Amino acid sequence: MTDHGSDHRSGRGTEREPGHGPGLVPLPRHVTGIPPHGVFVLDEHTAVGAGPGTEGVARWLRATVGAATGLPLPEAGDDAGEHHDSIVLRVSPDVARELGPEGYRLRVEGDGIAIDGGGAAGVFLGAQTLRQLLGPEAFRRAPVTGRREWPVPMTAVEDAPRFRWRGVLLDVARHFTPKDGVLRFLDLLAAHKLNVLHLHLTDDQGWRLEIERYPRLTEVGAWRARTKLGHRASPLWDERPHGGFYTKDDIREIVAYAAERHITVVPEIDVPGHSQAAIAAYPELGNTDVVDTAALSVWDTWGISPNVLAPTDHTLAFYENVLTEVLELFPSVFVHLGGDECPKEQWKASPAARARIEAEGLGDEDGLQSWFIRHFDRWLAARGRRLVGWDEILEGAPAASDEAEGASGGASRAESEPEPGGEPPRDEERRQGAGAPGGGAPGGGAPGAGAPGGGATKWGLAPGATVSSWRGYAGGIAAAEAGHDVVMCPEQWVYLDHRQAAGPDEPVPIGYVRTLEDVYLFEPVPPELTGEAAARVIGAQANLWTEVTETQQRVDYQAFPRLAAFAEAVWSALPAPADRDYAGFERRMTAHYARLDALGVDYRPPGGPRPWQRRPGLLGRPLDGRPPIV
Repeated sequence: MTDHGSDHRSGRGTEREPGHGPGLVPLPRHVTGIPPHGVFVLDEHTAVGAGPGTEGVARWLRATVGAATGLPLPEAGDDAGEHHDSIVLRVSPDVARELGPEGYRLRVEGDGIAIDGGGAAGVFLGAQTLRQLLGPEAFRRAPVTGRREWPVPMTAVEDAPRFRWRGVLLDVARHFTPKDGVLRFLDLLAAHKLNVLHLHLTDDQGWRLEIERYPRLTEVGAWRARTKLGHRASPLWDERPHGGFYTKDDIREIVAYAAERHITVVPEIDVPGHSQAAIAAYPELGNTDVVDTAALSVWDTWGISPNVLAPTDHTLAFYENVLTEVLELFPSVFVHLGGDECPKEQWKASPAARARIEAEGLGDEDGLQSWFIRHFDRWLAARGRRLVGWDEILEGAPAASDEAEGASGGASRAESEPEPGGEPPRDEERRQGAGAPGGGAPGGGAPGAGAPGGGATKWGLAPGATVSSWRGYAGGIAAAEAGHDVVMCPEQWVYLDHRQAAGPDEPVPIGYVRTLEDVYLFEPVPPELTGEAAARVIGAQANLWTEVTETQQRVDYQAFPRLAAFAEAVWSALPAPADRDYAGFERRMTAHYARLDALGVDYRPPGGPRPWQRRPGLLGRPLDGRPPIV
């Protein structure tokens, strides 16, 4: 149905003049009005025509847009390719060639709507844009008005992401997020065209994943007796036990739910530090020649526990068995193994650790940590997976024997499988990738696809090892220049647990002030990187740690609206930070706040926290001034 009565103004690279229109977030590459600038009206007769490969998008449209509008959106007939009073979904080789698998073209014309994507992911992302064009009521779970006609402005959108990895870390170890909360969070990521959920599943304060071979990991490791309230210097405690874990079926459901939304779930199993919960469950994993590990419990405070894994054959075999079950659950090519913040005091005092350093020619405890990571790097590579680790995995000089072992494909205590070969992708392919970054997950491809080939690099890591640069840009720059792929997540820009303003009303203020504008000005590729090294930055990630973020409402407050700014920084082809139109983004956020309201997101309002969002009396750790950018 067509209505020519509404005015539609737009221009290249922006959706409409400031203050008008739907306020699309993130900003598409190109949006233009289609003469005669009317609308197409969805009504009870509008059907959905799903071409091959788009059936899942059609199901999503009916389950979300259909539920919100009350429209049936039935399956279209054989003539749906002409989109007469219908929404046509198609995978287009032309779009794939020109815009990549996540690119799309959306056309709203007088007789219907067509979404052509480079792949099913592109069609899905185009459907997200269509949902925004329908207005904030389209983000509710049931109709809130009696209207049966839903106008969409006659518009042409052409869009594609800047990066293939557009991720968010959710820490479910410090405070557990129940399964339904994770599913809800996935919907919020999808609404912002984000495509990676990094689940931080294990830490000193809790182990959140069922491992059948080692049941005590969840019987013991998933529960702590009490919890520190606020920063670790606070004298306050919540004396209630805290915990929880995901069964294997929970994880299968989460992974499948994410895949339907073209999101890859990347698991993190932290080694060799951040492991006290595992040691509490199985004391033999710790440095038993230094401390009484049988007396340890799951840690109940924050910070970095001194209790780390022992560098023994038993520990390696234990975690190989754990990872075998992890790989069965998560199809993602990428598996995160932490590798950060590993105190060395126990290793320095441990005769067993000193013997390992001497036997392997590792030099010192930094070399021992590197040896630990390289072992699992090779183990994963032999199974067609790629290790991701925090930038500390670059520390420690590899032993010559380890370099040779890595270059030959790597040995393991478990039977090896061939490492995938193949040439590195071209620069543009590397950055945009083959859809979402997980093999077997959205975007497809064989496990290991896109991994660099060849022997070990200067740190003894397999070429496919990827670095999460969290302490600043420096680690990512070093890794990219050495030929490793990089996910930029510098704490100075995109740690969303950091406070959003300097006022006294900010709940449990942690770290430097990182405003909505600060996050909007985040640039994943630093100027030091150019050419092939710059192309090694495959994307970026916002990290949400949950020491002082214990409920869904607190997660919402810390994440939003800043996650919308982050989404635009990693999706849209924005100019350099100094030239970005933050005022225009703020105007578009006026419409986006209405969408967040409809979704039930307890975001931080622009004017400051609502009364119930404040946490008076809980100690934080605010840092003054601008964060040092390193």
